[in-house]
Amino acid sequence: MTAPTYGSSSADTGVGPQPKNQIVVSGKPDVQYLNIETATNCYPGRLVKKGTHDNDLVVCTAGGEAIGVLGYEQAAKTYRPATRDTIYAQNDQAPVLSGKAVILLYLAQSQTVVKGDKLVAAADGMVSKASPAAVPNSSTPVTSTSAQPTVTGPISTEGIALAEAEESVTTVDVEGWIMARLLI
Repeated sequence: MTAPTYGSSSADTGVGPQPKNQIVVSGKPDVQYLNIETATNCYPGRLVKKGTHDNDLVVCTAGGEAIGVLGYEQAAKTYRPATRDTIYAQNDQAPVLSGKAVILLYLAQSQTVVKGDKLVAAADGMVSKASPAAVPNSSTPVTSTSAQPTVTGPISTEGIALAEAEESVTTVDVEGWIMARLLI
């Protein structure tokens, strides 16, 4: 099976077992219902973080501390957007998914992800491939361990890994859906 490529002449957005008009692929995620404080980019499948109050949410920023992913099929019909590609409105009570599940996330443009890659928060609630941690380099010699601490562990420079890719996807000049196993 060829990995989908979004934003190119070879794009095939229907490849794989991606469900139509829903977010959950498999598993039973934990669901909490929170108030959309600011609706900007609050589409199903986007990462969200805490808003002003504990019951408020806003879309997650690059490197942000996501609390979950905006769900779709779990929303009350009163608040559910027409499709998973339609934005929620301000003050909607939206489902926020976390826990053990494979779901659809929205992958930022210009990404090449293979199954098993870790994903981190990108701008506008999207995800991107995590980069490996690296020790900064410069021409100034380091003369003590306190001047430049040792970097240990697999934490990427963009924040913690929030999901693991369950399929290989390439995005070119547009964003696209990716199936991923939640790690939050």
